[in-house]
Amino acid sequence: MKNAIFMSPNFPENYWHFCHELHHNGINVLGIGDEAYDRLLPELRDCLTEYYRVDSMENYDEVYRAVAFFAFKYGRIDFLESNNEYWLEQDAALRTDFNIPGFHNEDMERIKFKSGMKEYYRRAGIPTARFHMADNLEGCRAFIKEVGYPVIAKPDNGVGANGTWKIKSDEDLQRFLLEWDGSPYIMEEFIRGEIISYDAIYDSKGQPIFETGNVSPIPVMDIVNNNDNCIFYILRDLPDDTRAAGRATAKSFGVRSRFIHFEFFRLLEDQYIGKKGQVVALEVNMRPSGGYSPDMINFAHSTNVYKIWADMVAFDRSDMPCGDHNYCVFAGRRDGKKFALSDEEIEEKYRNNLCMVERMPDALSGAMGNRAFLATVPTKEALNRFWKDIVRSK
Repeated sequence: MKNAIFMSPNFPENYWHFCHELHHNGINVLGIGDEAYDRLLPELRDCLTEYYRVDSMENYDEVYRAVAFFAFKYGRIDFLESNNEYWLEQDAALRTDFNIPGFHNEDMERIKFKSGMKEYYRRAGIPTARFHMADNLEGCRAFIKEVGYPVIAKPDNGVGANGTWKIKSDEDLQRFLLEWDGSPYIMEEFIRGEIISYDAIYDSKGQPIFETGNVSPIPVMDIVNNNDNCIFYILRDLPDDTRAAGRATAKSFGVRSRFIHFEFFRLLEDQYIGKKGQVVALEVNMRPSGGYSPDMINFAHSTNVYKIWADMVAFDRSDMPCGDHNYCVFAGRRDGKKFALSDEEIEEKYRNNLCMVERMPDALSGAMGNRAFLATVPTKEALNRFWKDIVRSK
């Protein structure tokens, strides 16, 4: 019997489904987290073989001892994963220390640091934005003279849009440099494009066993910085050029046995980086798209990606079918804004389309809004009507 450790299985809340499907496949599911056992969802408790509570997931010694305990009690650990960006480096350290298959410490530079990703995109033949590692006023001005305003500055090793700056002028640049704490920051030319993604589950041989994608018409950076409402949607059908870019990127980065979320731009106009409509690189994320994205994929494609992922872990393949294809749209409303239609009116008008209506956790609300409506629609026109009804002001 295989032994799989799932790190922090209680967050996000919907990740208990990964553990359930592992358990259903006959795997020992061993959880490590800092939540009290009796506060875990009953559904999660039911599918864990054992749970080891630590005082802090940030304390590597504690987490290391938890893995060592499981290895002593159950034998070799075959798989360790959190499917969470925040724990990606800690997961790699544990795999390294316990010789568990998957990404190890030496892989982190190319998959966590935005500057380190550039070379692997180049090997895949995918254009990337010109960049400069933030240093001083003279160096940053020289870069901006080459690419022009605006530029984007963000942590070289960051999560989401946290700490991201859109620098539009010399005054913005000076303010950034005054507030910058000196940690590694990457400065990139601004790309005028729509953010699209390649989302896939890969087997141990580096072959995709499931593929889809999403579109984010409003960048997360703008949602966070402008306290805006949120929209993104799972595509009904994955475009061929996105599929090709995703597969080439996965091969270059050496993806094996993972659920991935790769972000690209589709250019909205001709630019230095390429022609209008071209797919160019943004960044790789070696985990599923955040929040309720796995559920949205299931709704869009009438499937179960939690099971497909667990089948990959257990059997290195999956026969899970996909059914009818639709768009699945996430619309997140921001607290404090006045809308033409109340939550109740939205629920009544779209009762035949809505899949979920949820209050977002505080940890995700900055990028995704406070009140989430998930719906499936058959056409792009229906998607646009739904979004307009969600955000229309009084």
